[in-house]
Parts: sequence; structure tokens; C-alpha cells
Amino acid sequence: MFDEQKIREFGKIIGILGKGQNLSRSQTKECYRQVVLNEQPELQQGAFLVAHLIKGPTTMEMAGAWDAMMEYDMEHIAPNTSEPSCDIVGTGSDALKTVNVSTPAALITSACGVPMAKKGARLVTGVSGASDVLESCGVDLATPLDRVEKGIEQYGIGYLPGEQFLKSGWSRLITVMRFTTVFNIIGPITMPCDTTKHIVIGTFAPDVCTKTIDILREIGMQSAMSMYGMSDDHEENLGIDEISICGPTKVWELRDKKIESYTLSPSNFGIRQAKYADVVSKDTCEGNAQAILKVLKGEDEGPLLDLFCANAAVALHITNKAGSLSQGVDIAKQAVADGTSLEQLRNLVANQSSSKEGQEKLERLIQSVG
Repeated sequence: MFDEQKIREFGKIIGILGKGQNLSRSQTKECYRQVVLNEQPELQQGAFLVAHLIKGPTTMEMAGAWDAMMEYDMEHIAPNTSEPSCDIVGTGSDALKTVNVSTPAALITSACGVPMAKKGARLVTGVSGASDVLESCGVDLATPLDRVEKGIEQYGIGYLPGEQFLKSGWSRLITVMRFTTVFNIIGPITMPCDTTKHIVIGTFAPDVCTKTIDILREIGMQSAMSMYGMSDDHEENLGIDEISICGPTKVWELRDKKIESYTLSPSNFGIRQAKYADVVSKDTCEGNAQAILKVLKGEDEGPLLDLFCANAAVALHITNKAGSLSQGVDIAKQAVADGTSLEQLRNLVANQSSSKEGQEKLERLIQSVG
């Protein structure tokens, strides 16, 4: 049974939002706490989520929703590393689908010495999400989080699937909701790894970039970059949730609580511009995994290598491992050429597979490429 007084108080909040009035960060946190812990009737929860989105959430309100997710709906790890960890993630829902980028970019970045706590999920749209690709390579998505933590400590790489670090709240909601909510914005910037102080996040629209970077500043992220890539082969409103090598990329960068916005082109990375057809997603998850492995094996030095290394260069830039984006690309390409990036994938699978079968699966897939 629900508490009648709490139902009435929550109903008043829905009315406040309906009038276009804003909430404080603490008020918003309490409302989202009640949602994720299922302390309100479903009708009230749905009405609140829709009213909040239609009103237009402020940065403070989204930070409050993030607070609730982090405190009441999230399992946490805290690896003991010599420096803070980094995350590379895309929101999905972008119009133009490429071969998966954040996963190989995270592997390459970790091979360059940056501890990576890479989170992800199964596909939202398109052919494959990070979880799909890594599972096809032998990663067990049910690996206990303490093992993931040890992997970051030992190898500098760990994968955190949403299925593992989310508790019941958000996962319960997304199974029944078929409409957009604030969760779609704050989900990609949740931090199950407490040592993550740097994040690279690609989004499906420029306005989501600005909202994301504002929240990241409000919650105290040390450095971050949010971007929206474009293709000269398509209209501007058809974008890519990562650094693009097919055209310009709109960027919002956070450092020391200051936000700077600018536009990058492939020439800023010291690479040639490619056609979208050169990096477009394959038809299957295994096809995308094979394309990634071909690059990591050093057998594809074309546009996909440039794409992965440009996105790794951004992470190297915000973690101060590279003095410039072009230097970051050079460092990243060396980590591919010398085999350390592929070795990081082997380390990840060895640590996050339930048996030798996962490692054998990866080796079979590696052998199938070429």
C-alpha cells in the first residue's frame, strides 16, 4: 500500500511542473528517489515523468535526478588506481550508424595508459551496442562487479554493462515505457565507477550536448567532452554520436568548471576526411566485431583506424596524455601498431569471461579476420 500523504504531496509536485515552475535540486532528487524506488503508483510516476519533460528540466533538476540515480539505483565500484579513470560512451539514437566506436576507442585509450571504466548497454538503435559487440568477443555480461573492479586495477580496462550496475528502478521503468524521459539524458552520464573523473560522450543532437555538459559541470566532473558529429554526405540534422571523420564535429569541452564550444574537422586530428560509406555499420553484430578486430590486428589502416584513433585522441586530450589532438592520434595509432590495443581486449575477455570458452571464442573470431 502507498502512503496517502506522500501521494498527495507528489501530486502537488506534478501540478507545480504542469504550471511551468521549477524545482530545486534537492526536491527533484526526492521525486526521482520515489520513482526509482517505486514508492508512488504507476499513474503518478508516469504523470511526473511526462510533466517534467514537457516543462523542460533545468540543469539543477537534471542534477537532482542524477543524484537520485547514483544514490538509490546504482551499484558502485572504486578501483584502486594511480590516477582517475575515464569513460567513453555514446547515447545511441543517432541517425547515421557507424561501426561501433566507443568500444575500440576505449581499448586503444587504455593501451595508452589511461584507466578505462567503460560502461555501455545493448543496442538502442542500429545493429549492435557495446554489450552486443563485447559479448560476441567472449565477454560475460554477468561478470560480478568486483571482478570488473580488479580488471581496471590490474589491466587498466573494465566493462560495466548497464544490466549489472543498475538496480531495479530504471531497469523496471524502461521495460514498460515507450516515451522519452529525463532518464534518457542522465543515463549515459551515470558513474558506477566512483573514480571516473573524465568522460567522453557522443550524443544524437547538439542540444543534448549542451544539456549533458552543463550537468557534468554541476556534478563536479573534472574534464569532459560532449560532441555531435556530422557527415558532408548528409544533412546537418543527420548526425553521429561520436567524433566524425566524414565532416565537422560540434564539441563542448569542460575543464576546470569552464565550458568551451568549438567545431573540429578531420584536419585537426591530422587525418584525411572519409566518406560515410567507409565507416558505416556492418549488417550484423559479428560483422562489426570483425571490422573492429581487423583494425586492432593492424590489418586495416584505413578510415576505421582513423575513426577509432580520433575518438581515442579526445580521451587522451582531456586526460592530458596528449598535447594536441593530432599527437593523440599518433599515440593511439602506435598503440594499435604494437599490438597493445588487441592485448587489452584479450585482457578484458580473460578477466570478464566465466570460463576459457570466452577466450577461445575471441581467438576464433580473431583468426576469422583477415
